[in-house]
Amino acid sequence: MARRYGHLGDVEIFLAVAEHGSLSAAAVALATTASVVSRALGRLEQHLGSQLLRRTTRSLSMTDAGQLYLEQSLAAFALIDDAERAILGQADDVAGRVRLSVPTTYAHYRLPRLLDAFSRQYPQVRVELNIANRNVDLVAEGFDLAVRLGDLPDSGMVARKLEDAPLCLVASPDYLKRAGMPASFDELQRHACICFVMPSTGRVSPWLLRDAGGDVDWSPAPRVTVSDDVLGVVSLAAHGLGVCQSYDFIVRERIGRGELVELLPQLRGRTRAFSAIYAGHRRPSAAARALIGALTAGR
Repeated sequence: MARRYGHLGDVEIFLAVAEHGSLSAAAVALATTASVVSRALGRLEQHLGSQLLRRTTRSLSMTDAGQLYLEQSLAAFALIDDAERAILGQADDVAGRVRLSVPTTYAHYRLPRLLDAFSRQYPQVRVELNIANRNVDLVAEGFDLAVRLGDLPDSGMVARKLEDAPLCLVASPDYLKRAGMPASFDELQRHACICFVMPSTGRVSPWLLRDAGGDVDWSPAPRVTVSDDVLGVVSLAAHGLGVCQSYDFIVRERIGRGELVELLPQLRGRTRAFSAIYAGHRRPSAAARALIGALTAGR
């Protein structure tokens, strides 16, 4: 009887090439030669009857068939890893690597405590953290998980809500001494506003308010705009440049220290959701599932 899965060694080499980005880098990682790696890829493509990689002297890129095969192979090998841990009695000995992308707000103010507890519980899991205010492509960029903000489109991703974070308006005592304390939404519109420009649209992120029992999505005419680093609006507000809207969990300590003052608490009531997402067609590894559990447990 012929071995049905005798090509799995070639699949592992293909995965190494995808991970390391080149034949030579994969060869180094596998302690072999680039020619051996090249022959393995050739055999695998012949076995599948399809080209997986476009190879030139200067570049290496995945074909559509290669991307699909990569995603499904990673999921299959993750299942094998889980099965082996279960058989060996090591199901609780979670190990491996998890690549996680998070926005700056969550990374600086929510994640450290959760990640510290996770690392103590799972010391054999290596977390590779990307902190950025852009939505990474989980599949194309090789991320296991991402934390996303706001309403999520139906994109084939599985989402686990982490929290609904309350928003509030703040300014520094110095600014309020100069400009006065606004008493209503109408008065707020005459103040200097510091706004964040959304990287996905290039537009000012609207302020989410609740006025007279109704929801108001207000886009101020900003005195200052900030792009890329959303935490910049809070820093500028603390230095007296104007009013900003931020999450309560970000400004709470600054308010307590007297660096910021909350304005118009009657306009409170709106929130933005933070969620952990992963690709729906790919079963998360045991390490990724453990991290999802740690993030959701921290709500």
